[in-house]
Amino acid sequence: MNRREFILTSIGAGASLTLLKSAEAKGVKWPIGCFNRPWTKWSFDQTLQEIKAAGYQTAGLLTRTKDEPFVGADATPEYLSQLKERLRASGLAANMGALRTRHNIAAADSIREARKQIDNAQFLSLSYLMSFGTDNPTEFANYVEVMSDAAAYAHEKSIKLVMKPHGGISGSSEEILKVIRAVKHRNFSIWYDAGNIIHYTGKNPVTEIDPIATHITGFCAKDCAELKGEVMIQFGTGKVDFAAVFRRLKSAGFNGPVMVECCKIGQTPEETTAYARANREFLEKLLANI
Repeated sequence: MNRREFILTSIGAGASLTLLKSAEAKGVKWPIGCFNRPWTKWSFDQTLQEIKAAGYQTAGLLTRTKDEPFVGADATPEYLSQLKERLRASGLAANMGALRTRHNIAAADSIREARKQIDNAQFLSLSYLMSFGTDNPTEFANYVEVMSDAAAYAHEKSIKLVMKPHGGISGSSEEILKVIRAVKHRNFSIWYDAGNIIHYTGKNPVTEIDPIATHITGFCAKDCAELKGEVMIQFGTGKVDFAAVFRRLKSAGFNGPVMVECCKIGQTPEETTAYARANREFLEKLLANI
């Protein structure tokens, strides 16, 4: 091979490698799970069956009911033992529990309740506990004190403490960033919720990512059409630009998980499952092409 042929061959190989890398860069494989919220009209055992039937492998313990306190401070050891067995028998992996804290009481009492829930989450082998901020701005200082302690205590238990946008002090990125800076702990991050950004603030969830992008470690998937609008709807029927949101997250180095929180609620568990399956397929197609 002469020098000219070598150069042309090298250029061709380099171009092929660039194209190959470009092709490999397309799409992401973020794990997709599902919260229990769509099936709360029915038993949790039924819910586990339906989550699995909808094609998910991971369940999140988000919405408690009168029969299911999940990791709540009022959960008994007997209930937790039974819940752990029910989760094991379902064949699903549970990755998240909801941290319900009160901030109109003394911080010491709220901290005690939070630590109890963290212990319960550890017993269930959960990876995440999710907080929702507080609606009342006057409770900001109490919330920050409790979360600072909870973040450190959860870290000791190998549990990640996260907060989702939920109005109040966790409404927009500006408010969320204020909480992050106040809590000031590396074990306190954000599970972004684009639908809630619209529902609680009416702002654009795509641009709201930028100020908090480096703090986002999970995604709660829901759609919403307008301020205070319905969220139990099918993806693509509201105003969340999921593709643009995911591209923003990808560019920030996000790596999942993505948890489906909402879908249309049917008259039966099975009908609801069909909607939940459709929302999973919607996300899978998008993630394969961003």
